[in-house]
Amino acid sequence: MTQRTFFLTAAAVFSLIALGHAIRLLFGWHVTVENMVVAVWISSIGLAIAAYLAYEGLRLARTKTK
Repeated sequence: MTQRTFFLTAAAVFSLIALGHAIRLLFGWHVTVENMVVAVWISSIGLAIAAYLAYEGLRLARTKTK
């Protein structure tokens, strides 16, 4: 697996995660973990982090390697 392929794969995975967080924010879905409800605002943090990592993956995939 080349670095470019790895970065594109990572960017795709993080894009899907960011999309999931965005959908949860839009629809206000509740998530329960061990009888504890996770606050919806947590998805805004998850969205920001996943979107940043997806952006970095795409940026690194575009760079030229020697």
